[in-house]
Amino acid sequence: MTELNVLDDTTAWQQDFERRRLAAYTASGLDAPAAESLLDGARRHVNAWTVAGIMDAGTRVGYVAVAATGENDARASRIGDLHIDPAHAGRGHERAALDWAEEWCAERGAEQIRVRLAGPDTGPFDAYGVRGQLRARRIGSPPEPVEGITGRPMTPAEYTGWLAVEKASYAHDIARSGALGPEEARRKSDRDFAELLPEGLDTPDNTFLVLEADGEPVGNGWLKHGYLPGVTYGYGLRVAEEHRGKGFGRAAMVAGEAATLAAGESTLMFTVWGGNEVAMNLYTSVGYLVVEENRSLALPRSTA
Repeated sequence: MTELNVLDDTTAWQQDFERRRLAAYTASGLDAPAAESLLDGARRHVNAWTVAGIMDAGTRVGYVAVAATGENDARASRIGDLHIDPAHAGRGHERAALDWAEEWCAERGAEQIRVRLAGPDTGPFDAYGVRGQLRARRIGSPPEPVEGITGRPMTPAEYTGWLAVEKASYAHDIARSGALGPEEARRKSDRDFAELLPEGLDTPDNTFLVLEADGEPVGNGWLKHGYLPGVTYGYGLRVAEEHRGKGFGRAAMVAGEAATLAAGESTLMFTVWGGNEVAMNLYTSVGYLVVEENRSLALPRSTA
């Protein structure tokens, strides 16, 4: 029978959690400095977790960690960890721990429960909808250019129009994923762009591209260098809707990878929002692995 005991001392859990996270990050292609830097983000929140040991007949077989307040939304709670030691997997402990975590969050008024998973293994979270994925790929050699397609720097005039479109698209993606409502998503978009691009087109360590096919603009890109050690983050590599389905998506990835190498970095990373199956399939086809996956479930859980 599974029992859950809230821990007074979470030291052993934190050490185990960090070891598992680092292993998952490196398995997804990140080198040690980048993996350690990504883990630092999780470390900043560990003191907020309530951690329970998952017990079977007096033996600890895993851990589950929960927090009552989610990012940007007090109505959401989070599961920070749910792990069963491999020797004890498949005996119902995962389901019992998940039931305990969902009940714990519901008792504190949560209307939504969220989880951030390392890698593509969803464990007991198959019923949770995908809100987004963090994908990455190490670039071993300069990518082969796509014939007839080039990437050039964005002009100031182009930047103004691009910014308006990007802010609206970002807000739409957040709302579509279910993370926030439309108005909250728009406010978050305004805040995030103001913080990320305080000097606009001239913000240091950012590359803004226009993708052209035979001299005609067909898409654009925005990349942040130094996002993690050796890692460029692609905030956007987009092909205009009227030009989709022509193979330009792969060309945009090539332009982003070339800009990454030009900045002296070796890994390109993206977020793809839940519901965007086209982008997920593209990233998978060109070798971008899942580093983290965010999932969510409305509370109370439907019994239908």
